[in-house]
Amino acid sequence: MSGHLWGVGVGPGDPELITRKAARLIASADVVAYHSGPRGESIARTIAAELIPDGAVEELLRYPVTTGPSTHALGYYGQMADFYDECAERLAVHLAAGRDVVVLAEGDPLFYGSYMYLHDRLADRFPAEVVPGVPALAAATTAVGTGLARHEDVLTVLPGTLPVPELARRLADTQAAVIMKLGRTFPGVVEALRQAGMLERAWYVERASGAGQRVLRVTDVDPGSVPYMSMVLVPGPDTRADNAGRSAEVGMVPGGMVPGDPAPAELLVVGLGPGPDGWLTPEASAALAGVCHVVGYAPYVNRVPQRAGLQRHSSGNTVEVDRARFALDLARAGERVAVVSGGDAGVFGMAAAVFEAAEDPAYVDVPIRVLPGVTAAQAVAARAGAPLGADFALMSLSDRLKPWPVIEDRLRHISRADLVLALYNPRSSARPDQLFAARDILLEERDAETVVVIGRDVGRAEESLRVTTLGELDPATVDMKCLVMVGARSTRVTPGGQVWTPRFVED
Repeated sequence: MSGHLWGVGVGPGDPELITRKAARLIASADVVAYHSGPRGESIARTIAAELIPDGAVEELLRYPVTTGPSTHALGYYGQMADFYDECAERLAVHLAAGRDVVVLAEGDPLFYGSYMYLHDRLADRFPAEVVPGVPALAAATTAVGTGLARHEDVLTVLPGTLPVPELARRLADTQAAVIMKLGRTFPGVVEALRQAGMLERAWYVERASGAGQRVLRVTDVDPGSVPYMSMVLVPGPDTRADNAGRSAEVGMVPGGMVPGDPAPAELLVVGLGPGPDGWLTPEASAALAGVCHVVGYAPYVNRVPQRAGLQRHSSGNTVEVDRARFALDLARAGERVAVVSGGDAGVFGMAAAVFEAAEDPAYVDVPIRVLPGVTAAQAVAARAGAPLGADFALMSLSDRLKPWPVIEDRLRHISRADLVLALYNPRSSARPDQLFAARDILLEERDAETVVVIGRDVGRAEESLRVTTLGELDPATVDMKCLVMVGARSTRVTPGGQVWTPRFVED
């Protein structure tokens, strides 16, 4: 009969934070395993030392590398994968012999813990259970002595090993944060906090709840003194006082504005282009550098580089008017704000939603300026050659905002007018059949040999471009990352495979 594998959390440092269940299992274990750095002692063993029975076999699982360079052919992760394979086989010998194995883990075993990699390798071969432990972030929050997240605050836990721009972006997207894995990453973490506007409310906690615990403002920490076992906490802003102060004022005048509010600022609506930074216009780039707020669909907001003083407001893909109202409210309060949209904001983008929301008389004084961007049709056309060289039409196949019969009628009229047609939102999991129907409608008016271009992720690393015909078009190969371009009768393909439409029309 095989032994039992236990992943046991021993908490963040104080032995008195070990749970009763964890203490019982450690005290009765046949084998006690624990990890350590290449040169250091095991922190997990130090925490649980008084509980390890005299007769237990101890297995020290010493990392071959932590933050230093790796000579492994597959780099750091390849070397660590080999290490975990070796550790798992060492423990498997004990388990196969019927010995119970307790693997000690600082904090919680499945929260950035090394135990999880052993669990992945052994749980399908032997009985395995996990005993949760008090995570270090809980002890660190207690050490700081303030609430970490209140009400609807979003709490984000981040590794300090992320690149600075990515770390800054994610920090700016949350109200409260915990940053782990510090050590030599600390200077980059400080820079990310500065860019996200969080540096002044960030706390540093070292060895939470253990001997040598330190709690400092991040701005007071010597970067050369930061060990790996430390973290940064950014409590969410405590707005109770602000809310109490304004509760009696809101509603005194229409729209929730109060006497003395600043004059409205200009609201910018910015097209970011289809994806590559090189397709962002200098005008748009300069505008984004001058605003304090960026509002938009999350993937588009994520494309705006984070910097100090910039607040980001992301939302989902079907709340355009609500998003526009939020931006208009910010601008009405005097804030410099940009609403961002992929491609050109005026082509199936946020510009129309902003003007729709701005029909409310409450926003009559908010000036709106739309900055153009490269739209998907232009990008696909440029990659293909010049299919938009003559008259063309743009249509969205989404029926979320217009009935499908309207789409059918417009497809027929565009086809009869012999216009090149660029189809946005051609097919999704919620609308799997509409492109099939659109193809059949177009084939009623167009020859099956009509040229079709399918551009997918144009401008990105995954870009693909395919030239086919209307008769050979398989809608099942198309998704929301595609733009489908159907040529006119005159649209041609060069011997080299480029597509173009003559400027002239022959009788």
